[in-house]
Amino acid sequence: MRDHYDGLAADYDEHWVYGPEYIPWMSARIAEALELRPTDRIADIGSGTGLFAREVARQLRPRRPVLCVDPSEAMLRGLGTPPPPTLTPVVASAEDIAEGRTRLPYERLDAMWLKESVHHVADPAHTLRGLAGRLAPGGRLLVVMLPATIQYPLFAAALARFEELQPDPAVIQGHLRDAGLETRLDHVQHELRIDRDKYLGMVRARYMSLLSTFTDAEIQKGVEEMRAAHPEPVLVFPDRFAFVLGRRPEESA
Repeated sequence: MRDHYDGLAADYDEHWVYGPEYIPWMSARIAEALELRPTDRIADIGSGTGLFAREVARQLRPRRPVLCVDPSEAMLRGLGTPPPPTLTPVVASAEDIAEGRTRLPYERLDAMWLKESVHHVADPAHTLRGLAGRLAPGGRLLVVMLPATIQYPLFAAALARFEELQPDPAVIQGHLRDAGLETRLDHVQHELRIDRDKYLGMVRARYMSLLSTFTDAEIQKGVEEMRAAHPEPVLVFPDRFAFVLGRRPEESA
């Protein structure tokens, strides 16, 4: 999967950003759910090119840099050379952080989020428990993920494979609860409006990791299926997310 994102890195922001309002909207929802404060020690686990960390930092103006944690150095180069003073790149996976294999600038974290990356984790229960252990008392861990089914205008085989691969948010909530966190599960929704040809280009570029499981021929067949099913020039569809929040009790050591 790292090779998939290394290959996407140079054009990732172009392919991934649906429209100008999407990143500010999602970043504000993340900051709101985590109740972020400028004094918090914050990490974006699986940050990619820092799309959301950069916007959160712009909105929040944190006193310490937001840690952008990602196993792909190519993706982290998207932060800039050098990165802005509000962001610190950390080349590591979620598992590296959970297991303590990578030393962070902050011994404990007040807030961290994983946006659409938990499905890449081989053992979510174990990894989320390790990440929960990195939280300070009162610290918050937010898993942002798609629900078990989506209403994207993808081709049928892609939608079916998504349902095969996507974890259930309720199961993720259970993992956080088992890790000793107080949990809640909410949903947020944003209407996407995107030029059809741009979206077809995103699919060809395999902007979603599940698309990397299809061959070039299968992708082309899928694009043709989508083109026939959606003759309209602008695609309009709901982007619904599960926000799974865990909070470490204040009295924890």
